[in-house]
Amino acid sequence: MGFFDRLVAQFIEIIEWVDDTRDTMVYRFPVYAKEIKNGAKLVVREGQAAVFIREGQIADVLSPGTYTLDTKNLPILSTLLGWKYGFESPFKCEVYYVATRQFTDLKWGTQNPIMMRDADFGVVRLRAFGSYAIKVTDPGKFIKDIVGTDGLFETSEISNYLRDMLIQAFATSLGTAKVAALDLAANYKEIGTTLSNAITADFAQHGLTLTRFLISNISVPPEVEAALDKRSEMGAIGDLGRFTQYQVATAIPDAAKQPGGMAGIGMGLGAGLAMGGQMASAVGQGMAAGTAASAAGGDDIVNKLGQLKKMLDTGLIEKAEYDAKKKDLLAKM
Repeated sequence: MGFFDRLVAQFIEIIEWVDDTRDTMVYRFPVYAKEIKNGAKLVVREGQAAVFIREGQIADVLSPGTYTLDTKNLPILSTLLGWKYGFESPFKCEVYYVATRQFTDLKWGTQNPIMMRDADFGVVRLRAFGSYAIKVTDPGKFIKDIVGTDGLFETSEISNYLRDMLIQAFATSLGTAKVAALDLAANYKEIGTTLSNAITADFAQHGLTLTRFLISNISVPPEVEAALDKRSEMGAIGDLGRFTQYQVATAIPDAAKQPGGMAGIGMGLGAGLAMGGQMASAVGQGMAAGTAASAAGGDDIVNKLGQLKKMLDTGLIEKAEYDAKKKDLLAKM
């Protein structure tokens, strides 16, 4: 070894890690081409754990505290290196710091809708999103199963994998809870608790714990939202009969735009009024005759319109089918 090499191959006397980020989960202390001095100090702060790896094998895992590196504090590593009665010479070893604090505000969300069978609306498509928090509870297992030899491991490197696990568990929990679509918002906490309990073992396999799971929103498709809005309107009106009459009245302007619909009646009434008193009697007789002839049919059409609207609100028919049938009924008036 030359003079320059001897200067570079300096001994490490203090090992510590101060993290100023919010997303670093594992940090490998830079000991490449260096040796750890006998009696060196190791500082492990609160929210950290230090993992010693020798030749690819996990040796010792140290909890928070300040250590003097010797056979007493590194029993497994001492065995691997053959230190039976203590050691005096420097040694080479990889030191990984693992952050054991909570990593919060991690996001999850459904990329595609989740199908759910609902008692009110049949099969509905749901989307959901929220946040979750995790922490490393088994540093050795986490490094072995997830991190490997990555010297700087961040939450972004595992977030997609965890999100997929959560979405799968969320879909299962949603089906198990059997909560109606109208009642989902009132049961976010219950669904989250069910998911946390169900996924504990899956996270533990990687040395992780899901400390919190929050649902920010579960949304239904626009057509179901429209049905919910209509149902709210019906609840606010109260009287279904009056609501049906209101729907018919609001449909008349649409019918007036259709050829052969209410426009013909409107034009006939306008012409009769313009002709003055001479035609008043004839118009009156015509209106009376028309009313007598169509009274039964008009009531039947109103009832059918009401039934048709209820079928739309409950999701039994689509909006396009409703509009077509409404047009046909109004054309018969």
